[in-house]
Amino acid sequence: MNLDTQIEKISSFKHLELLANQIVEGFISGMHKSPFHGFSAEFAEHKIYNPGESTKHLDWKLYAKTDRLYTKKYEEETNLRCHLIIDNSSSMHYPKLKNDQQFYESKIGFSVLASAVLMNLLKKQRDAVGLSVYSDTYEYYAPEKGSERHHRMILNQMEQLLENQKDSKKTDTVTFLHQIAENIHRRSMVILFTDMFQSSDEVQNEKLFKALQHLKHNKHKVVLFHVYDAKTEFHFDFDHAPKKFIDVETGEEINLFAENLKIDYEKSVKKYFDSIENTCSAYRIKYVPVSVDEKFEKIITTYLVEKQKFG
Repeated sequence: MNLDTQIEKISSFKHLELLANQIVEGFISGMHKSPFHGFSAEFAEHKIYNPGESTKHLDWKLYAKTDRLYTKKYEEETNLRCHLIIDNSSSMHYPKLKNDQQFYESKIGFSVLASAVLMNLLKKQRDAVGLSVYSDTYEYYAPEKGSERHHRMILNQMEQLLENQKDSKKTDTVTFLHQIAENIHRRSMVILFTDMFQSSDEVQNEKLFKALQHLKHNKHKVVLFHVYDAKTEFHFDFDHAPKKFIDVETGEEINLFAENLKIDYEKSVKKYFDSIENTCSAYRIKYVPVSVDEKFEKIITTYLVEKQKFG
């Protein structure tokens, strides 16, 4: 049974932890085909050796098996601290799912399951995790901890995001990213899931990236997962019938034929995505656009690569 089939068989978000574990275990079992070959051998006890580090704790036996240099981790080492941030505005609850669709096919569902996957990895490596959720308010905050009780509390909170969907919640990303930044006191990896839906004027964009830059204070590493639905939000792929489009955050409505605007729409969206990527690059923020129909391996691989860079 392949990984996608396993995911489809477990449809309820009440099994969020089990789903996340299935995805992680599937990834680890396939590591021999990936650039992380050998990493699964001692998943929690080793880290990749970086040139310039002390060679005192190199594991030569693992080197003989994998042809890669790893150093042994010890209980007393300071492990990674990771703070997950989820945008819970109304636009994140798009697309509206049909009865035969899984919860992770919406942007909020994808973000919640991706966060649960990362939590599973952090737990395996005995790392601390925290969570912030925002929309038009700062809905939830939990500091970085590594206990089993803490993990379950966060998983429960994330499940509630899927149960308690509210209409017309706008995004106040700028305000709450500044507040979240003030809450993260110790050096951490900060991972943000958002669809970047906001006013696209230059002033607002500048404010947003100042807020993202604030997240980098105290030498934090910031990873921005730009979550979107590729079919409709990027390619504007709708049938030929006239459509009524409703802004889920403001309630504003417009009637149009999608095919009449498809080409211009795609150009504008691509320009917007490119501008975000370029600005993130300038601020040294890792930018990863990810569609809800993509596999979670992209999330895991990004995390593992950025963790190694973080040191």
